[in-house]
Amino acid sequence: MARAHWLAEREKELLPVPYFHVVFTLPQQIGRLALQNPRPIYSILFRAVSETLLTIAADPKRLGAAIGFLAVLHTWGQNLHIHPHIHCVAPGGGIAPDGARWIASGSSFFLPVEVLSARFRNTFLIYLREAFRKGQLQFHGNSQH
Repeated sequence: MARAHWLAEREKELLPVPYFHVVFTLPQQIGRLALQNPRPIYSILFRAVSETLLTIAADPKRLGAAIGFLAVLHTWGQNLHIHPHIHCVAPGGGIAPDGARWIASGSSFFLPVEVLSARFRNTFLIYLREAFRKGQLQFHGNSQH
């Protein structure tokens, strides 16, 4: 009963809008790098995901709104292989730039996947190169070369 009560209370906190599940995944090669450099790689991952969602959602050609979302890091896949990815849950819309109204996304479509993918890839690689140039990444074993 306590769990059911807790869930009912959390449901009251939800906005009366559709919610969307968005996943950002790193390629296998970066996953192996994350094993040796978890703090910088996962920091870059969260930063790239956040900037991607906030920037694309704010674009007037897309949603044109300030959004909120929650993000959860998963480092392993169901097969127990390294598979870093972030699951995001976002309400279907956001606050208009003037702060006075809600801008709803479509009920079956949040933001264009192709646009999110390209922006995320580019943003992640920019921060990864920066971390490499600053000597923030370490390489051991087979990855040392």
